[in-house]
Amino acid sequence: MDYPLDHPEIRDGIRRLCADFDNRYWQECDASDAYPAAFVEALTKAGYLAALIPEAYGGMGLPLSAGAAILEEIHRSGGNAAACHAQMYTMGTILRHGNDAQKQKYLPEIAEGKLRLQAFGVTEPTSGTDTSALRTTARLEGDKYIVNGQKIWTSRAEYSDLMVLLARTSPVPEGGRKTDGLSVLLVDMREVRGDSLTIRPVPTMMNHATTQIFFDDMPVPAENLIGEAGKGFRYILSGMNAERMLIAAECIGDAKWFIEKARDYGCEREVFGRPIAQNQGVQFPIAKAYSEMRGAELMLQKALGLYEEGGNPGEEANLAKMQSADASWSAAEACIQTFGGFGFAREYDVERKYREARLYQVAPISTNLILSYVGEHVLKMPRSY
Repeated sequence: MDYPLDHPEIRDGIRRLCADFDNRYWQECDASDAYPAAFVEALTKAGYLAALIPEAYGGMGLPLSAGAAILEEIHRSGGNAAACHAQMYTMGTILRHGNDAQKQKYLPEIAEGKLRLQAFGVTEPTSGTDTSALRTTARLEGDKYIVNGQKIWTSRAEYSDLMVLLARTSPVPEGGRKTDGLSVLLVDMREVRGDSLTIRPVPTMMNHATTQIFFDDMPVPAENLIGEAGKGFRYILSGMNAERMLIAAECIGDAKWFIEKARDYGCEREVFGRPIAQNQGVQFPIAKAYSEMRGAELMLQKALGLYEEGGNPGEEANLAKMQSADASWSAAEACIQTFGGFGFAREYDVERKYREARLYQVAPISTNLILSYVGEHVLKMPRSY
């Protein structure tokens, strides 16, 4: 079904591009933990990674719903946009809060593909989802900040030129919020990699190119401060709704991939002289997964519509992300059950997508944190943490 924010022409273009990167390509990347460089390069050349950058800076100037359509179709085609999706939502930090000089310096080269902004340094080993407990510090010395500390789960750092970094630049003021004193810096990793910046890959159950990063007296020009010092947490938070909607779109794409795979296999595979999809025990879980996916899809469309009208879709964006992640996992379960033992064979590619889909109930925001948001901010119950 088409929606007002569906962007069919963009979807068609993504499908054609993804046709050159079939399941075998993604299986080979997964087996060797290789970054899908050729795929990312193709997306960049086609202009899709610059979709949300204004035309004045060399981008397409498209709305967030177009970015959602791009990411959904990548996942529906069997791919994984985790290798590049961060450029869409981290770039928004510069767009909304950067000054004119920063935008002129970085956005045109990002749009052209000469610069990659894929790394997002927020989470730390000791803080987890408690962003206010960050220990990474940035001390102003003359015309530069000196950064010390570490980050974890900073994906794509090895393949990015720039990183959006959240660090503490001043102590929590007396009577202030715990998040006051945090600032956003734009780090050009090309200048410090291997010196005051160390990147260590973190092997995971799926090919996600994630890392742990160490800062050892890392210099960052003071002119690379995004917005005002001490207000960085608000800047990061302002991009969270967009991030959640884009991730929700990926989950919708995964759900559609699993449902289509399960349906086709269920109708083709015959046991006891008839298609296995003729059995309610096989058919109903697929149908239920489809109904969950459609409900999540409608919530995402609601969130995107509010966002593009200038509203604050906090509730809708959070619900869309949670429902979409749950829907994709329900579809994954239905799919692997339909395939039976063959679902675990790499040849059918179900097991790869199954591993990838599980991530989104945990990150980039966990289901429990969304439920706590709904409980406190929507239902007005006492804060649960």
